[in-house]
Amino acid sequence: MPHYEPPAGCLQGRAVLVTGAGDGLGRAVARAYGRYGAEVILLGKTVAKLEAVYDEILGLGGPEPAVYPLDLSGARARDYRDLAKNIESKIGHLDGIVHNAAVLELLTPLEFHPAEAWDRTLQANVTGPFLLTQACLPLLRAAPDSAILFTGDECAVTPKGYWGAYGASKAALHNLAFMWSQELSETAVRVHVLDPGPVRTDMRLRTHPGAPLSSWPLPEALVPAYVYFMGPESHSRRDQLIHASDWLDTSVDDRPKAAV
Repeated sequence: MPHYEPPAGCLQGRAVLVTGAGDGLGRAVARAYGRYGAEVILLGKTVAKLEAVYDEILGLGGPEPAVYPLDLSGARARDYRDLAKNIESKIGHLDGIVHNAAVLELLTPLEFHPAEAWDRTLQANVTGPFLLTQACLPLLRAAPDSAILFTGDECAVTPKGYWGAYGASKAALHNLAFMWSQELSETAVRVHVLDPGPVRTDMRLRTHPGAPLSSWPLPEALVPAYVYFMGPESHSRRDQLIHASDWLDTSVDDRPKAAV
């Protein structure tokens, strides 16, 4: 479905939680959700970054977002239960979650992978999304149309050497999402995995330091898929794996064009 242009106000009245909302793809998605009318709950570990996105959403004319600082690599089940209770008491409903936050500490042979880094990565990238979804599921079930979007990675489908805990965690996250999808198939809760592909973020620069950063699309170019699969137009869709780059918004794609 290329060239998708979200209708104005298509997310009006929805409350959506975005993890890793302080920068990169999470920031772009949060800004887009606010611009299209959603009340966005900004979750991340750096307050200053979340506050900056808060100001940006207000500047775009979106509803006032909520800021919720939380480090997924150290959070426990009670922290996610507290988050769900806060959403219920202060907002009253939840219509979607975007699991975007991810930890990638290092690329190294498994033989030398530090155990502590392995634990932190799996905690943030797999256990966190599991506990967050579990804690918020009653709210999502109560919504007439809700969606859970997991941000995937190509290394989850095609294993790559040296990607260590990050690669293992993304493979586990894909399976976790597909399990949620099957278990919630008879409900109004939709579950999708969106693979953004190569995108111009700090993480991509760290993992591919020799590649030309300008050859990859900006995070903002990938938001059409995130808006569509969070909004009412995808109500009947039960896709499991979506390649967000297929929905690329070329109007914000400033990659160098090949000579004609």
